[in-house]
Amino acid sequence: MTAARRLDRLFCDRALLAGGWASGVLLRFDAKGLIAVIETEVDKPPAGVERAAGPVIPGMPNLHSHAFQRAMAGLTERSGPAEDSFWTWREVMYGFVRRIDPDGLQAVAAMAYAEMLEWGYTSVAEFHYLHHAPDGRPYADPAEMSMRILAAADATGIGLTHLPVLYAQGGFGGQPTGEGQRRFLNTPDRLLAIVETCRAAPGGHRVGMALHSLRAVSPDAMAAALEGMAALDPEAPIHIHVAEQTAEVESCLSWSGRRPVEWLLDRGWPGPSWCLVHATHVTAAEVAAIAASGAVAGLCPTTEADLGDGLFPARDFLVQSGRFGIGSDSQIVIDVAEELRLLEFGQRLSARRRNLLAPGPGASTGASLYRKAVAGGAQALGLPQPAGGLKAGQRADLVVLDPDDPRLYGRSDDTLLDTYVFAGARNPVRDVFAAGRPVVRDGRHVDADAIRNGWRRAVDRLQAA
Repeated sequence: MTAARRLDRLFCDRALLAGGWASGVLLRFDAKGLIAVIETEVDKPPAGVERAAGPVIPGMPNLHSHAFQRAMAGLTERSGPAEDSFWTWREVMYGFVRRIDPDGLQAVAAMAYAEMLEWGYTSVAEFHYLHHAPDGRPYADPAEMSMRILAAADATGIGLTHLPVLYAQGGFGGQPTGEGQRRFLNTPDRLLAIVETCRAAPGGHRVGMALHSLRAVSPDAMAAALEGMAALDPEAPIHIHVAEQTAEVESCLSWSGRRPVEWLLDRGWPGPSWCLVHATHVTAAEVAAIAASGAVAGLCPTTEADLGDGLFPARDFLVQSGRFGIGSDSQIVIDVAEELRLLEFGQRLSARRRNLLAPGPGASTGASLYRKAVAGGAQALGLPQPAGGLKAGQRADLVVLDPDDPRLYGRSDDTLLDTYVFAGARNPVRDVFAAGRPVVRDGRHVDADAIRNGWRRAVDRLQAA
């Protein structure tokens, strides 16, 4: 990324703090890009201190991303000979993935990450399973593709929690893998070696681990990987796709007699460092157990809608103090507000009522969703001091909303967030700071031209392959 000086202070006329909205906020950042001190009721910015151009809110963590899929967005919208579903979409993805090389992955990921920053995501959990060469053999450096993800994050300035994914079988009960999956396959030991390489890399990125799904990892491999990860970092983020489709639930029942979430909970694994991605098809008992475990539900409403997955029982989950965050997943949409809007709208369409995810009478639905997604997302990414507003000890990840956006005129505080979430039209994000560095100015990434040129070259190569 173009060397952007990390600010040591920022003055905000109005900012959303962990304790609520405040005026005259002076944020002080340390050398690591964390918020060191927050002062309020400061009359004016001290000499030489930048004044934020609009109201300041915490940046949104993106808790589930497959960055390479940005390059196939829009390419799966033709009807097939049979009924289309997640499973037919997956076959298209397998065909696409054969053509991606390390240079292409880095360029596509950089484009996706720059767009995330422009739309208000300031950190991302990369659920990374594209490990090997197209023939399935590891690169000379088995962590080559992971290193390209780290390089893309460095090039854009986004905060990265990198999650190398264990994928070891083709289906429940040790089914063989197909040709389309050979770039994903690893043993626990090989996967943990990639994790160690990523942990040793410069850049200060958070590194955890992901288990692709119960269908793709045997119980023994799962236990070995979790034990190895705990030895490296007992607080590492652990993510897993679970109960995304009814077919997965039915197959799990046939294999084990238990539903996917039940199977995990029986082993006592999910806890506050876990993120259960999708968890779409869950029973009332599973909903209660996930909430009680402290695990985060990783919800990706635009992708789940695109794939026809179904609706997560969000209202029942939130009533039980469940924690959630949002992700752009397949990258068909990169838009914080649209994920939150669709999450609420899906519940409305199902129940035929409004404002279902507000915490109580008179509460702002959009503001509540935003705060909870920030806090849950930060927890899922393993970020320090997760909260629904700015707090000392957090990464200095800030979004400045555009006061000149017509929708936001005359709006303030929670009504401002309600308008941002539900009255969508254009992007109201003006400036973005990641770890205290300006990465977006006037709605555009500071290195947009170079990143877009790299993206175009990568897309040209993919289309020619």
